[in-house]
Amino acid sequence: MQYGAGANESVPVADPLLSDASLVTAARGGDTRAFERLYRTHSGKVMGLCLRMTRRRDVAEDCVQQTFIRAWRSLQAFEGRSSFGTWLHRIAVNEVLSHGRNHGTRSESNEDAIENAIAEPGDGARELDAGQVMDLERALTTLPEGARHVVVLQAVYGYSHEECADMLGIAVGTCKAQLHRGRKLLRERMGLAAEADDE
Repeated sequence: MQYGAGANESVPVADPLLSDASLVTAARGGDTRAFERLYRTHSGKVMGLCLRMTRRRDVAEDCVQQTFIRAWRSLQAFEGRSSFGTWLHRIAVNEVLSHGRNHGTRSESNEDAIENAIAEPGDGARELDAGQVMDLERALTTLPEGARHVVVLQAVYGYSHEECADMLGIAVGTCKAQLHRGRKLLRERMGLAAEADDE
């Protein structure tokens, strides 16, 4: 890989219309500016995911850094069967889970994580006012880790049961049960009447 004046300059990264696919192709060819563009495009969403899963800014930052290091090193293996963003989310989930295993840490509450997590609310959260979003983010931080991971991936980021189960390395049935449990606990913690899940 070349850096500086001799670096591959085949992709003008200032072009806002470049697709992830074009940037991935350029980055595979050694264009670090293309990968930097991918980083700038996706790092906020990856940070939001990591914050919601870990509830700790310092751990989330470490996980984001490791996610992009792994993505750079594994870029040649990216097959394009999913979007680049989905692939990054998969790596980020693996980093969060790996960090918890390797450091023996259980996520701790962090008010800064709540504030920063709302920077990229999921589609459902956009329909809420700012106070409701804050209440929901606080309630998310109180969920048990397994339920929180599933709720974040499915309800916030819109992944299917199958995609979520695959990312977390659990059975689809376990994923569904954790989602049901998480939603029930969120309703209780937000003072809502228990409603039957449609799923």
